[in-house]
Amino acid sequence: MKKGQTYTGIVERIEFPNKGIVTIDGEKAIIKNALPGQEIQFVINKKRNGRCEGRLLSVIRPSSLETALSPCPHAGTCGGCLMQTIPYEAQLTIKTEQIKTLLSPLSLTPAFEGIKPSPQSEGYRNKMEFSFGDEEKDGPLALGLHRRGSFHDIVNTDHCRIVHPDFTQILTATRAYFKSNSVPFYKKIKHEGYLRHLLVRRAAKTKEILVALVTTSQTEGISPETALLSGWADQLRSLPLEGTYAGILHIRNDSLADVVKSDATTVLYGREFFYEDLLGLRFEITPFSFFQTNSLGAEVLYETVREYIGDTKGKVIFDLYSGTGTIAQVLAPVAEKVTGVEIVEEAVEAARENAARNGLKNCTFIAGDVLKVVGDLKDKPDLIVLDPPRDGIHPKALEKIIGFGTDRMIYVSCKPTSLVRDLEVLRARGYEAERICCVDMFPSTANIETVCLLSRLNVEHHIEVEVNLDEMDLTKAESKATYQGLN
Repeated sequence: MKKGQTYTGIVERIEFPNKGIVTIDGEKAIIKNALPGQEIQFVINKKRNGRCEGRLLSVIRPSSLETALSPCPHAGTCGGCLMQTIPYEAQLTIKTEQIKTLLSPLSLTPAFEGIKPSPQSEGYRNKMEFSFGDEEKDGPLALGLHRRGSFHDIVNTDHCRIVHPDFTQILTATRAYFKSNSVPFYKKIKHEGYLRHLLVRRAAKTKEILVALVTTSQTEGISPETALLSGWADQLRSLPLEGTYAGILHIRNDSLADVVKSDATTVLYGREFFYEDLLGLRFEITPFSFFQTNSLGAEVLYETVREYIGDTKGKVIFDLYSGTGTIAQVLAPVAEKVTGVEIVEEAVEAARENAARNGLKNCTFIAGDVLKVVGDLKDKPDLIVLDPPRDGIHPKALEKIIGFGTDRMIYVSCKPTSLVRDLEVLRARGYEAERICCVDMFPSTANIETVCLLSRLNVEHHIEVEVNLDEMDLTKAESKATYQGLN
């Protein structure tokens, strides 16, 4: 195959997370976002070291797997859901085979216990970050998710299937309100405009809703901002929602980066947080708190962690990369002590407040980078729980963690390729994967959550391990491009 040439072929399989494999004249090509069994047209846009990568141009014939009735009207257009047209049971089968393939080179498939489905396959997300923009250059105001493969074009996602209808009511009302007031969106190249993002969070259990409008401070040419925002909040409050508003916020963000962050936050209605219940515990969640995006799926995930751990009575536990301390608090009731480490200070403060609210006095949360903090921890842990970000654990931090010599670890991963890379190091240093399973926290998407129980062997291993990060394909850019707007 030659770079720049167009080809037609049938997708044989899909490797994690979204890499369709097509073979032409004995040569393999990777085509992102193509599904098994599809006949596709693609163009080769990258070829290096004998590896061909192509861009999907069109689907000539759908896969026999694509039998889902009434698929999302945005399927294949927005950058989020890959498997929307495939029935949920078939999605689970695909993800199971992907994980088996990843585990096979390490001979870990015997430890793999399969996949646990999400309690809900639709309407499960409790958080969405929608972006303002236009669907085509100089088109009308749009509000939704990024078009697949684009950092600029926005797709109006009025009928998104992975969120509760309350989300789409808030989205469509917000777009209509600012469109009628001729308010401009922020143009990232020129760094001009006002409207940036709409953040919506909704608790599955309490049904409380937190909405935040993210804008710049560029108010020139806009009617008095206070009146504009007050009118928007009133418009939202008039909607016939199933849930109830905990708060409606205005967040000002003048950062050049296309991220949702706050330079200043104003409460237009209610309060700056909402509550969610999880496994009998209550958690306070702010606009930027890390919290699993599938509340009911999170209960399955944390129950799995608790099952793998077993009895925690009298044990000292480290929860590294602890976020808002959810796992720490789930394990704390009968443990002697739980120490959480998290780099985001706001999440640490929320963890402390949540632990106090839940009456847990044996939880300590430390703000800091695991790499820098873990070496200063004085306790000897009986168990370590690891729940790192997508790209896994820093190699130096992993060495420090291994240095504690704890008999068991639980590794929770939202990116199985990162888990496999770190497992190779852990196994070389005397740990064996005893049990592994997946929890599908992200139906219709290519994402999957994995839980692994590691036990320390009695024999010492001294094996040098070299990990090829390119082969593992762990770049942040790919994750962002594939799942823009959903993570």
